[in-house]
Amino acid sequence: MTELEKLDAGLEYCFFDDEVVARKENALKGCAKFNAIDPADYDAQLVAIKELFGSAGKNVYIQPNFNCDYGKNIHVGEDFLTNYNVTILDIAPVHIGNYCMIGPNTLITTVGHPLTPKGRREKKAYGKPVKIGDDVWIGGNCTILPGVTIGNNVIVAAGAVVTKDVPDNCVVAGVPARKIKDFVTDTGE
Repeated sequence: MTELEKLDAGLEYCFFDDEVVARKENALKGCAKFNAIDPADYDAQLVAIKELFGSAGKNVYIQPNFNCDYGKNIHVGEDFLTNYNVTILDIAPVHIGNYCMIGPNTLITTVGHPLTPKGRREKKAYGKPVKIGDDVWIGGNCTILPGVTIGNNVIVAAGAVVTKDVPDNCVVAGVPARKIKDFVTDTGE
């Protein structure tokens, strides 16, 4: 298998491989194009995001600066909003539902590296998908780690580091993030 085939299959791969680097360089160009657009020109921003992302619903609002590793692995639903300086490292797929908001300086990452010095010296990496449900609010300065699934109607408090799955209808906070409150689903409380 090529390194790119390994990456796409969810296996450990070399991130210095020419094909892997080319994929990232394409995303860098797409992000630079998006970030250079006049922030008041929503239509041009939307065109650039739809070119960069794998899929995007209606009413997608992304504030600059936005960065990603591939772009085509990012799938967002309707009424998606990010604040400033959001990064999505989408080596593996990232699926984000409808009516989601992401606060400034947040990182969603699907990429990890070996625990061994030998593996890191060999420039190895692996990807694990991230899934975020509907009606999720991720506060500012949060980190969502590889392989995490966040349920529907979840608030991730500012500064949280999400290291494991989060169930529906709750608030998580802290480092590592832990559930601190449940919501009643139909009343909006």
